[in-house]
Amino acid sequence: MNVIELQGVSVRYREKKIRSLKEAVIRSVTAHPKPGFLYSLRDVTLAIQEGEAVGVVGANGAGKSTLLRVAAGIVSPSEGVAVSRGTVAPVMELGTGFEAELSGRENIFFNGALLGCSRASMRARIDDIIAFSGLEPVIDAPLRTYSTGMVARLAFAVATTIDAETVLLDEILAVGDAAFHSLCQARIERFVSSGATVVLVSHELEAIESLCPRTIWLSEGRVLADGPTADVIAGYRLSAGGGMRVRQSAAPPSA
Repeated sequence: MNVIELQGVSVRYREKKIRSLKEAVIRSVTAHPKPGFLYSLRDVTLAIQEGEAVGVVGANGAGKSTLLRVAAGIVSPSEGVAVSRGTVAPVMELGTGFEAELSGRENIFFNGALLGCSRASMRARIDDIIAFSGLEPVIDAPLRTYSTGMVARLAFAVATTIDAETVLLDEILAVGDAAFHSLCQARIERFVSSGATVVLVSHELEAIESLCPRTIWLSEGRVLADGPTADVIAGYRLSAGGGMRVRQSAAPPSA
Protein backbone atom coordinates (compact mmCIF):
# COMPACT_ATOMS: atom_id res chain seq x y z
CA MET A 1 0.00 0.00 0.00
CA ASN A 2 1.18 3.51 -0.76
CA VAL A 3 1.25 5.62 2.41
CA ILE A 4 2.30 8.80 0.58
CA GLU A 5 1.17 9.71 -2.94
CA LEU A 6 1.82 12.93 -4.84
CA GLN A 7 0.31 13.44 -8.28
CA GLY A 8 1.42 16.48 -10.28
CA VAL A 9 2.08 18.47 -7.09
CA SER A 10 3.34 22.03 -7.36
CA VAL A 11 3.76 24.52 -4.52
CA ARG A 12 4.13 28.16 -5.48
CA TYR A 13 4.28 31.48 -3.67
CA ARG A 14 3.61 34.91 -5.10
CA GLU A 15 6.65 37.16 -5.32
CA LYS A 16 6.51 40.41 -3.42
CA LYS A 17 5.18 43.46 -5.24
CA ILE A 18 7.51 46.06 -6.71
CA ARG A 19 7.97 48.65 -3.96
CA SER A 20 10.59 51.02 -5.33
CA LEU A 21 11.75 52.68 -8.53
CA LYS A 22 15.10 50.92 -8.17
CA GLU A 23 13.45 47.48 -8.08
CA ALA A 24 11.28 48.39 -11.09
CA VAL A 25 14.38 49.37 -13.10
CA ILE A 26 16.16 46.15 -12.15
CA ARG A 27 13.16 44.06 -13.16
CA SER A 28 12.83 45.93 -16.45
CA VAL A 29 16.20 44.61 -17.61
CA THR A 30 15.70 41.02 -16.40
CA ALA A 31 13.69 38.17 -17.82
CA HIS A 32 10.90 38.73 -15.27
CA PRO A 33 9.91 42.38 -15.31
CA LYS A 34 6.68 41.77 -13.36
CA PRO A 35 6.16 40.02 -10.05
CA GLY A 36 5.18 36.40 -10.61
CA PHE A 37 5.37 33.13 -8.70
CA LEU A 38 8.22 31.35 -7.01
CA TYR A 39 7.98 27.54 -7.06
CA SER A 40 9.16 25.31 -4.24
CA LEU A 41 7.89 22.18 -6.01
CA ARG A 42 7.06 21.72 -9.70
CA ASP A 43 4.91 18.88 -11.04
CA VAL A 44 6.13 16.26 -8.56
CA THR A 45 4.67 12.77 -8.90
CA LEU A 46 5.85 9.99 -6.61
CA ALA A 47 4.63 7.24 -4.30
CA ILE A 48 6.15 5.85 -1.11
CA GLN A 49 5.06 2.43 0.02
CA GLU A 50 4.41 1.18 3.52
CA GLY A 51 7.64 0.08 5.19
CA GLU A 52 9.99 1.91 2.80
CA ALA A 53 12.97 3.93 3.97
CA VAL A 54 13.47 6.72 1.46
CA GLY A 55 16.21 9.35 1.40
CA VAL A 56 15.78 12.81 -0.12
CA VAL A 57 18.80 14.77 -1.36
CA GLY A 58 19.34 18.06 -3.17
CA ALA A 59 20.98 21.43 -2.84
CA ASN A 60 19.66 24.06 -0.46
CA GLY A 61 16.43 25.45 -1.87
CA ALA A 62 15.73 22.35 -3.97
CA GLY A 63 12.33 21.79 -2.33
CA LYS A 64 13.22 19.01 0.12
CA SER A 65 11.59 20.54 3.20
CA THR A 66 8.54 21.58 1.18
CA LEU A 67 8.15 17.99 0.01
CA LEU A 68 8.03 16.82 3.63
CA ARG A 69 5.60 19.57 4.60
CA VAL A 70 3.25 18.51 1.82
CA ALA A 71 3.54 14.85 2.87
CA ALA A 72 2.79 15.85 6.48
CA GLY A 73 -0.24 17.93 5.49
CA ILE A 74 1.33 21.12 6.78
CA VAL A 75 1.39 22.71 3.30
CA SER A 76 -1.35 22.24 0.71
CA PRO A 77 -0.37 21.92 -2.95
CA SER A 78 -1.05 24.86 -5.24
CA GLU A 79 -1.65 22.28 -7.97
CA GLY A 80 -2.06 18.52 -7.96
CA VAL A 81 -3.11 16.08 -5.25
CA ALA A 82 -1.24 14.85 -2.16
CA VAL A 83 -2.48 11.94 -0.03
CA SER A 84 -0.97 10.57 3.19
CA ARG A 85 -2.36 7.51 4.96
CA GLY A 86 -1.96 6.45 8.57
CA THR A 87 -0.26 8.31 11.41
CA VAL A 88 2.42 10.68 10.17
CA ALA A 89 4.97 12.15 12.60
CA PRO A 90 6.98 15.07 11.18
CA VAL A 91 10.28 16.15 12.73
CA MET A 92 10.98 19.43 10.98
CA GLU A 93 11.85 23.05 11.53
CA LEU A 94 11.68 24.88 14.85
CA GLY A 95 8.08 25.39 15.96
CA THR A 96 6.30 22.65 14.02
CA GLY A 97 3.91 21.01 16.46
CA PHE A 98 5.16 22.90 19.51
CA GLU A 99 4.18 25.96 21.55
CA ALA A 100 6.94 28.34 22.61
CA GLU A 101 5.34 29.35 25.94
CA LEU A 102 4.79 25.78 27.12
CA SER A 103 7.52 23.83 28.86
CA GLY A 104 9.32 20.96 27.21
CA ARG A 105 7.30 18.52 29.33
CA GLU A 106 4.00 20.18 28.38
CA ASN A 107 5.02 20.17 24.74
CA ILE A 108 5.53 16.41 24.86
CA PHE A 109 1.85 15.99 25.74
CA PHE A 110 0.80 18.70 23.29
CA ASN A 111 2.76 17.21 20.40
CA GLY A 112 1.54 13.73 21.26
CA ALA A 113 -2.06 14.95 21.14
CA LEU A 114 -1.46 16.42 17.67
CA LEU A 115 -0.18 13.00 16.60
CA GLY A 116 -3.31 11.29 17.94
CA CYS A 117 -1.94 9.95 21.24
CA SER A 118 -3.92 10.10 24.47
CA ARG A 119 -2.55 11.79 27.57
CA ALA A 120 -2.37 8.42 29.31
CA SER A 121 -0.34 7.00 26.44
CA MET A 122 2.10 9.91 26.54
CA ARG A 123 2.37 9.67 30.32
CA ALA A 124 3.52 6.06 29.93
CA ARG A 125 6.20 7.16 27.45
CA ILE A 126 7.34 10.46 28.90
CA ASP A 127 10.29 9.16 30.94
CA ASP A 128 11.74 7.42 27.88
CA ILE A 129 11.20 10.54 25.76
CA ILE A 130 12.92 12.84 28.23
CA ALA A 131 15.82 10.43 28.77
CA PHE A 132 16.40 9.99 25.05
CA SER A 133 16.29 13.73 24.38
CA GLY A 134 18.92 14.39 27.06
CA LEU A 135 16.98 17.45 28.17
CA GLU A 136 16.22 16.44 31.79
CA PRO A 137 17.80 19.61 33.31
CA VAL A 138 15.61 21.95 31.24
CA ILE A 139 12.50 19.89 30.54
CA ASP A 140 10.30 22.17 32.68
CA ALA A 141 11.64 25.41 31.18
CA PRO A 142 9.64 27.23 28.46
CA LEU A 143 10.39 26.01 24.95
CA ARG A 144 11.29 29.57 23.89
CA THR A 145 14.46 29.20 25.97
CA TYR A 146 15.57 26.15 23.96
CA SER A 147 17.99 26.26 21.05
CA THR A 148 16.93 25.00 17.63
CA GLY A 149 18.92 21.83 18.21
CA MET A 150 17.24 21.20 21.56
CA VAL A 151 13.79 21.55 20.01
CA ALA A 152 14.75 19.16 17.22
CA ARG A 153 16.02 16.64 19.78
CA LEU A 154 12.73 16.81 21.68
CA ALA A 155 10.71 16.49 18.47
CA PHE A 156 12.73 13.48 17.35
CA ALA A 157 12.35 11.80 20.73
CA VAL A 158 8.55 12.23 20.64
CA ALA A 159 8.10 11.19 17.01
CA THR A 160 10.16 8.02 17.31
CA THR A 161 8.78 6.92 20.68
CA ILE A 162 5.10 6.94 19.76
CA ASP A 163 3.61 4.36 17.42
CA ALA A 164 3.66 6.49 14.26
CA GLU A 165 3.37 4.58 10.99
CA THR A 166 5.38 7.15 9.02
CA VAL A 167 8.15 9.43 10.29
CA LEU A 168 9.36 12.40 8.24
CA LEU A 169 12.83 13.59 9.28
CA ASP A 170 14.27 16.90 8.07
CA GLU A 171 18.02 17.21 8.77
CA ILE A 172 17.66 15.68 12.21
CA LEU A 173 21.17 14.22 11.94
CA ALA A 174 22.59 17.73 11.67
CA VAL A 175 21.66 18.68 15.25
CA GLY A 176 23.23 17.70 18.54
CA ASP A 177 26.59 16.23 19.40
CA ALA A 178 28.20 13.02 18.15
CA ALA A 179 26.60 10.96 20.92
CA PHE A 180 23.10 12.16 20.05
CA HIS A 181 23.84 11.64 16.34
CA SER A 182 24.65 7.99 17.08
CA LEU A 183 21.47 7.59 19.16
CA CYS A 184 19.39 9.07 16.34
CA GLN A 185 20.87 6.80 13.71
CA ALA A 186 20.39 3.72 15.90
CA ARG A 187 16.76 4.63 16.55
CA ILE A 188 16.09 5.25 12.85
CA GLU A 189 17.59 1.84 12.07
CA ARG A 190 15.32 0.24 14.67
CA PHE A 191 12.32 2.12 13.32
CA VAL A 192 13.07 0.90 9.79
CA SER A 193 13.59 -2.70 10.92
CA SER A 194 10.19 -2.62 12.65
CA GLY A 195 8.49 -2.06 9.29
CA ALA A 196 7.63 1.62 9.73
CA THR A 197 7.95 4.09 6.85
CA VAL A 198 10.78 6.63 7.06
CA VAL A 199 11.51 9.60 4.80
CA LEU A 200 14.87 11.17 5.61
CA VAL A 201 16.06 14.52 4.26
CA SER A 202 19.77 14.92 4.88
CA HIS A 203 22.98 16.34 3.49
CA GLU A 204 24.79 13.47 5.21
CA LEU A 205 24.92 11.13 2.24
CA GLU A 206 26.61 8.32 4.17
CA ALA A 207 23.63 8.15 6.54
CA ILE A 208 21.19 7.92 3.64
CA GLU A 209 23.34 5.24 2.02
CA SER A 210 23.29 3.15 5.20
CA LEU A 211 19.59 3.63 6.04
CA CYS A 212 17.67 4.09 2.80
CA PRO A 213 17.52 1.62 -0.13
CA ARG A 214 15.74 4.27 -2.25
CA THR A 215 16.58 7.94 -2.73
CA ILE A 216 14.82 10.87 -4.39
CA TRP A 217 16.94 13.70 -5.83
CA LEU A 218 15.27 17.10 -6.04
CA SER A 219 16.60 20.00 -8.09
CA GLU A 220 14.83 23.35 -8.38
CA GLY A 221 11.61 21.80 -7.12
CA ARG A 222 11.58 18.92 -9.60
CA VAL A 223 12.34 15.22 -9.20
CA LEU A 224 15.60 14.80 -11.05
CA ALA A 225 16.05 11.13 -10.11
CA ASP A 226 14.21 8.50 -8.09
CA GLY A 227 15.68 5.04 -7.68
CA PRO A 228 18.23 2.83 -5.91
CA THR A 229 20.26 4.89 -3.45
CA ALA A 230 23.65 3.81 -4.78
CA ASP A 231 22.79 5.02 -8.30
CA VAL A 232 21.14 8.28 -7.26
CA ILE A 233 23.84 9.23 -4.75
CA ALA A 234 26.58 8.46 -7.28
CA GLY A 235 24.93 10.81 -9.77
CA TYR A 236 24.35 13.45 -7.13
CA ARG A 237 27.99 13.39 -6.09
CA LEU A 238 29.09 13.73 -9.71
CA SER A 239 26.69 16.61 -10.22
CA ALA A 240 27.99 18.42 -7.15
CA GLY A 241 31.57 18.01 -8.37
CA GLY A 242 31.33 18.32 -12.12
CA GLY A 243 27.87 19.29 -13.23
CA MET A 244 26.87 15.78 -14.36
CA ARG A 245 23.36 14.46 -13.95
CA VAL A 246 21.77 11.05 -13.70
CA ARG A 247 18.86 10.02 -15.85
CA GLN A 248 15.34 9.88 -14.46
CA SER A 249 14.61 6.43 -13.09
CA ALA A 250 11.39 4.57 -13.68
CA ALA A 251 8.42 5.60 -11.58
CA PRO A 252 8.11 3.76 -8.24
CA PRO A 253 5.70 0.81 -8.17
CA SER A 254 2.09 1.36 -7.19
CA ALA A 255 0.42 -0.50 -4.40
